[in-house]
Amino acid sequence: MKKTGIVTDSHSGVTKEQAADMGIRVLPMPFYFDGVCFYEGEGITRDEALKRIEGGEKVTTTQPTPEAVMEIWDEALSENDEILYFPISSGLSGSCNTAMLLASDDKYAGRVFVVDNGRISVPQVCSILDSLEMIEAGKDAAFIKDLLESKPDDFDIYVGVEDIKYLKQGGRISAASAFIGKMLSIKPMLRLRRGLLEKYKECRGSVKLRKEMIASARASMEAMEAAGLDKNRLRVISASCLFSDETSKWTDEVQDAFPESRVIYGDLSLGIACHLGPGGLGVGFSFTPEY
Repeated sequence: MKKTGIVTDSHSGVTKEQAADMGIRVLPMPFYFDGVCFYEGEGITRDEALKRIEGGEKVTTTQPTPEAVMEIWDEALSENDEILYFPISSGLSGSCNTAMLLASDDKYAGRVFVVDNGRISVPQVCSILDSLEMIEAGKDAAFIKDLLESKPDDFDIYVGVEDIKYLKQGGRISAASAFIGKMLSIKPMLRLRRGLLEKYKECRGSVKLRKEMIASARASMEAMEAAGLDKNRLRVISASCLFSDETSKWTDEVQDAFPESRVIYGDLSLGIACHLGPGGLGVGFSFTPEY
């Protein structure tokens, strides 16, 4: 039996196939198209889901049931003495707080460690990779949780929205703002920091949006390096809600902008895509913590 295992949810963007390669487990998140429940990675392909979102079908997301969370924990604990659980940031969903409540039960206390370090998507994957490295080095779950949660500012990610109508559908902006933004080709840029996804700036047109996203990521990265973070412990991040035949173009653009770094790409989960819409992009970075 292994000492420490890892479980995450599909908001990380990790597929079942990738999870098997990494030696971790992934809890598929539920979502609904016109009232019909699907689970990410099951029964519907990513491109099919994006086409339905693009076609205007009503899509909603929800938390996993406590039973589903406990079931995957029990599976992991049958093979591990303890586990680290990486859910979506508590600033974006109540499912993290639910998991913390479940983990306080006598059955899981001291065996399930819920990590809330303000991350989602590829930044979350970086934390998982960091954790696997620390587990290999002999660190236990309590140490890893405390270290990761003590470094909430060691990453930054900028998210671009190609079509403002999806923010309107999700109640993020008013119908009037969406109409004006559409007329003026306004592309919102959001920033994920400390677990919250907030409006950062607006750009006119797709080309300007992508340039501003990359420039903002570079400026933030350089500021953190100047503050003492080791650039040799840096991972550059690229993510998108693009269709499968378009993803490489954005990753290549990010790689060209950061030729000195290796870029990690990941799909933004469908739970994110339904709010950003097909065409949503992400770029940023994460520093591996020293221990």
